[in-house]
Amino acid sequence: MMRADSALQTTEPGEPIDVVAPARQSVPFVYASPHSGADYPPDFVAASPLDPIALRKSEDSFVDEIFGAAPAIGAPLLKALFPRAYCDPNREPYELDPAMFEDDLPPFANTTSLRVAGGLGVIARVVSNGHDIYPGKLPFAEAERRISACYRPYHSALSELLTGTLSRFGCAVLVDCHSMPSVGGPTDRDQGARRPDIVLGDRFGTACAAALTERAEQVLRDLGYRVTRNSPYAGGFSTLHYGCPANGVHALQIELNRALYMDESRISRLPGLARLAEDMAKLMAELGKIPQDGLIP
Repeated sequence: MMRADSALQTTEPGEPIDVVAPARQSVPFVYASPHSGADYPPDFVAASPLDPIALRKSEDSFVDEIFGAAPAIGAPLLKALFPRAYCDPNREPYELDPAMFEDDLPPFANTTSLRVAGGLGVIARVVSNGHDIYPGKLPFAEAERRISACYRPYHSALSELLTGTLSRFGCAVLVDCHSMPSVGGPTDRDQGARRPDIVLGDRFGTACAAALTERAEQVLRDLGYRVTRNSPYAGGFSTLHYGCPANGVHALQIELNRALYMDESRISRLPGLARLAEDMAKLMAELGKIPQDGLIP
């Protein structure tokens, strides 16, 4: 079902994820969209001073649709249904800002990362334009509840998909699918700068075989896109955590410039979305042709 544009849809908590499986997995790829979820809990929306459009600024809106052809080319697609502003699965599980909470955080929490400093931990303090999500502090129990209800099911499913793929093919490739604002935001290193069409993040060559990044870049350039590697995004938690080529598991992050396919101010589709989805289907098909012996350690 196609998601409605612009309007924020409030939904009582249900399934936190959706796995769209192919009839038969024929390629060692797993596609994941951790930030396109748009099921906003009503109490979360009611408690925030932000208007619906502002609250959705952190979404990678429609990215799950853009990569929706993954099952047709033989790869599963994992989708987070919960919004990134509510819980961010592309973070460490306890990457938290202590200033957000009424009570002390446990000693194992990571409170000093650059992402926490920018207000974008696993429970974000701000949306991507820098505006505060909450009028006051939260109890730590609320963070625990969201981590248990959203974060852990997402990573449990992702781990299971990658483990099963590795067992079947001898290698596994996570393609982590994202979008980015067309201009660097107030908390970004490239503040105010126009961004390329697509950024490929492989943690500077450490998260996946060079053949994957090189093939992705060549295909995308041949399709007419301006492509860079690892700047301003080299890959987040999932790329770092799962990408281990020495063990046969590879991870590549793809960031799409939102101006290619949506009106960023209204969070609505543009005609370019259909073409972009077709091109991502071509990319996925071409990546699936990479010889598997080059991905097996």
